[in-house]
Amino acid sequence: MDGLVVKHILCFLVSFCGSYALIPLFLKKAVEIGFLDRPDGVIKNHQKPIPYMGGIAVYAGFISALIFVLPYSSMPWWLLLGTATLMLVGLIDDVKILRPGRKLLGQCIAVTCFLHGGLLLKTHYLSSYFTLALSIFWMLLVINAFNLIDIMDGLSSLVALISGSAFFTLALLFGQYQVSLLMLAFIGPLFAFFLYNKPPARIYLGDAGALFIGGFLAAVPLLIPWGSSAPYAYCASIVILAIPLLEVFFLVLIRTRLGIPFYLGSPHHFALYLQRKGWSKQVILVFIGVVGIVLSSVAIVFACNYITMKLFIILGLLFFVAWSVIIFSSLFTKCLDKEEKKTTMTPPMNYKNNHEPLVAKGKR
Repeated sequence: MDGLVVKHILCFLVSFCGSYALIPLFLKKAVEIGFLDRPDGVIKNHQKPIPYMGGIAVYAGFISALIFVLPYSSMPWWLLLGTATLMLVGLIDDVKILRPGRKLLGQCIAVTCFLHGGLLLKTHYLSSYFTLALSIFWMLLVINAFNLIDIMDGLSSLVALISGSAFFTLALLFGQYQVSLLMLAFIGPLFAFFLYNKPPARIYLGDAGALFIGGFLAAVPLLIPWGSSAPYAYCASIVILAIPLLEVFFLVLIRTRLGIPFYLGSPHHFALYLQRKGWSKQVILVFIGVVGIVLSSVAIVFACNYITMKLFIILGLLFFVAWSVIIFSSLFTKCLDKEEKKTTMTPPMNYKNNHEPLVAKGKR
């Protein structure tokens, strides 16, 4: 047991230190080659161009920790291949905008890698065909969800940190120590990146990082044998990732209401709503941090079978109502007026985010 504890500590330290050391180097290189996220006045309202490449530094720290800690025979090769595919697709899209179909194709290739590695919903209560379809839908949804919330300094990395910590806790409680090591290899570089990405951000994830994060957090719940705890324990994953999933839900709803194809970009993200309410980026991050911790705590308690499914559903409905009121009260009507509809229907031609595959296109 002592050796296992040491291995977990080393995994976190190697991943954190590796990324923390690499991020300044990638930041400098991005500036040199002009690999920058430039303001567009629509969604990207930062004051000056900000370097991309943060996602590559995160991935490098992640891989370094796994190589250092896990033996070759225990390496999750298909998971690594899938996340590497997503990062490559995102990197290409950062450099040259991919058409929605091509980007979705890249995501499907990554999902195929995950499936080949046995990443399927593990439960005895659903048929194999249904779990396969549900697993594919889940992975594509979460991949794009994290791409969507990468809209504000520190937001995507903070949500991923909290979600990753929740899955780490569940992996420990279920005795899934290889999964817990994977989570620490993921959390370490994310924490290092957040120190550079919190407001005012000095570097962004880019689509490469957003797709990697989304793909990893989509795959990890499929590594956990949920059926060993409670009949519907896998529903805990939905609550842990509720913030990005709600972003997808409301963006599709609002864009459809406005007559905008759901895969096109528009300034209707919850973080932008809150900023228009007068909330600072720091206040938004504190709010999201508190909400994320509460959601993760409820999910963990439910997965460990300490609360009933009925209570779990009631709490979920109450949260949905509260989230809707907080985000959209006094602003939702404004978003539907004709002038705003006109501007969102005709975004600038050079706006990088007007081609979103499935439901998302990274904003960083």
